[in-house]
Amino acid sequence: MNILILCTGNSARSILLESLFNGLGKGRIKTFSAGSKPAGTVHPTSLDLLKKKGFQTKDLRSKNWDEFAQPTAPKMDAVITVCGNARDETCPIWPGAPLKAHWGVEDPASVVKSPIAAFEVAFAMLEARAKAWLSLDFERMDQAERQHHLTRIGESSLVM
Repeated sequence: MNILILCTGNSARSILLESLFNGLGKGRIKTFSAGSKPAGTVHPTSLDLLKKKGFQTKDLRSKNWDEFAQPTAPKMDAVITVCGNARDETCPIWPGAPLKAHWGVEDPASVVKSPIAAFEVAFAMLEARAKAWLSLDFERMDQAERQHHLTRIGESSLVM
């Protein structure tokens, strides 16, 4: 299963979830991230936090979502937005008509007071959602079941 994570800047939340899914998924899924207006660099606190938590950061980069709308791009099974701006933007047409869900999380990069704590909170929320998805037998679900669970997880505020 291929999942594309979208956020406007593709420097913090989408990067965190991409790394979480790829690390925790143990090959069950392949996750990519992108943004409509990519920052061009990954937020250093994202990288520091991921390294501290034992996740790979070597191949993470901020990239434009147009990269994944090309005919040669991997076919996505699901597209998840993690910021309200990306959710509300007109997205490219993704090859394969993937499922869509919104897993909104406040932008830790916009927090001035206690930014590290904000990144920790965002990480915890995204980790809980990633684990919720990975706990399911999604490979055996039909599209309607997958959509139901993707939506339900995005609406939950669970933190493990």
